[in-house]
Amino acid sequence: MADRIDCDVAVLGAGPGGLAVAAGAVLMGAKTVLVERGRMGGESLNYGCIPSKALVSAARHTVAWRHAARLGINYDEPEIDFAAVMRHVKTTVAAIAPQDSIERFAALGVQVLQGEGRFADPDTLLVGDAMVKARRFVIATGSRPAIPMINGLADIAYLTNETIFDISERPVHLLVIGGGPTAIELGQAFRRLGSKVTIVEQARCLAQEDRELSTLLLNALRDEGVDIREQTQIIRAEMTVSGIVLTLRSSDGTEDRIAGSHLLIAAGRQPNVEDLALDKAGVFVTRTGITVDGRLRTANKKIYAIGDVTGLSPFTHAAGYHAGIVLKNALLRLPVRANHLTVPRVTYGDPELASIGLLEDQARARYGRVTILRSPFALNERAQAEARTEGLIKVIAGRTGRVLGVSIVGPGAGDLLQPWSLVFGKRLGLSAIQGMLVPYPSRGDASRRTAADFYKAWLFSPLARRLVQFLARFG
Repeated sequence: MADRIDCDVAVLGAGPGGLAVAAGAVLMGAKTVLVERGRMGGESLNYGCIPSKALVSAARHTVAWRHAARLGINYDEPEIDFAAVMRHVKTTVAAIAPQDSIERFAALGVQVLQGEGRFADPDTLLVGDAMVKARRFVIATGSRPAIPMINGLADIAYLTNETIFDISERPVHLLVIGGGPTAIELGQAFRRLGSKVTIVEQARCLAQEDRELSTLLLNALRDEGVDIREQTQIIRAEMTVSGIVLTLRSSDGTEDRIAGSHLLIAAGRQPNVEDLALDKAGVFVTRTGITVDGRLRTANKKIYAIGDVTGLSPFTHAAGYHAGIVLKNALLRLPVRANHLTVPRVTYGDPELASIGLLEDQARARYGRVTILRSPFALNERAQAEARTEGLIKVIAGRTGRVLGVSIVGPGAGDLLQPWSLVFGKRLGLSAIQGMLVPYPSRGDASRRTAADFYKAWLFSPLARRLVQFLARFG
């Protein structure tokens, strides 16, 4: 007989979303069970955001000498100890791991079960010898790298984000399949660490981002020596005496062969759902993820799904956002709905590319007439002082000044996006940004100036001048 565990909330998956639900639920007084078959912390801590940003940060130091020369400071190109860089990556993960550990969550009062969870029926979960009965279930099992169907790929020892941080020797030539944020971030990082890098994308790199701003980031990679092949199909992959060889076909039909020492697959994600027996729980799932409604409920209203497994917003912060939605619905019975348009996204290249809301073409299709505001960092005093003037802020606004979308490319773009994220999420107008009092000089002043540009047409119009002249009559 299996041991029976009765609880209020059972969470499958100990990634950022699952951990947030488990911690929130137990602190709100709910008896909580957390099920994890692998490493606590999930993809983000072990294979995603944390190790990749540690690598990106180390790689950024390798080009600091080039930027310093603009300021009159000259020193030799640095010597790179690749093995030490990878130790820094692992040290960073290890330093954060205790926050997500079994011990910490057990101390909070969460019962942690290590093992494979699978549904036996709509309100029963089996985990090893345990049978978990819960009033509400939350599926937060995340995603894994999607492996494209390429002839010969199965016979090659390729890398993914789950394995690339385990290498200790620098790749001589890293071939990257995919053109999304992971491909761009890791491609640029390895190029800066001394590897030759070729990125192959069958469509357009960073296709989900503003074309004007993403082009600035891609050109920065090209300037650093990254070979980017867009609109290119991979016909075949093979292992030869020359290394891993990809046969490519460009959009004009010409074919080319390119050899590399290592191959990284960064061509999207697929949800982790195969082992959950979701059919027995009455949960619908598609190729992209578990189907949920606006409140993140599945077809079985006792079961919620959050994070990557839904295929909605594949970001760590989106999983945390989902966790808050679920806690309000499942425990407080508040009918709160998720708005994925408010989820910001950042590609941590150099320069960074950050966005929220609608892109220009999307805004025009939905609202018709919109106002496009641009503020180049070349006009920002702090950027000039730092000799880092590349990039701009681009804002899409409605006729009344409502913020419809924002994209920023430049140093620290992810941080600069944060006040815009607040304004966008609260459905405020450009006046909220225009009215900010920001320290001078700062890059944040570029946001204020961008918003102020919206009101200049009226403030300096003939109507405004007549109003001023009229009011002047009264002293």
